[in-house]
Amino acid sequence: MNPLAMTFEQWTSLGLVIAGLTHFGVLLAGMQAPAQLNWAEEIPRMSRFNQKIMIVYYLFTGLTIVLFGSLTLYLRNDILAGDRVASILALVIGGWWCGRIAVDAFVFDHEDWPEGRRYIVGHIVLTSGFIGMATVLLIAGARGLGWL
Repeated sequence: MNPLAMTFEQWTSLGLVIAGLTHFGVLLAGMQAPAQLNWAEEIPRMSRFNQKIMIVYYLFTGLTIVLFGSLTLYLRNDILAGDRVASILALVIGGWWCGRIAVDAFVFDHEDWPEGRRYIVGHIVLTSGFIGMATVLLIAGARGLGWL
């Protein structure tokens, strides 16, 4: 397919596929967090209750990302067709990623990140993925609701 001849709908469809798959890439990156961030040493310093909260939040966040990626892929045609519920869900998922971008910008400090080139590159790649997913899902959802 010639990219210059693609319609907005075709670009949006492709964007939704890429966004859906990007969720699983983010999940793979997140699966490295315990080893890369030395949780085996860090988490035992917490109270038992806080250890459990940390693990539960980690698992629930992972399950949420799996759900969001799966729904983005499964409901792609419904979003493109302007189904109201699917479009609202796309907006919710896009908004969730906007929240994650805001946390990165306003809660995490650059000094908090581990040092090294791979962490800088990883941070850039992850943040780019968050921005891409948010953008595609918000545009698709807004278009599905007739706002664009």
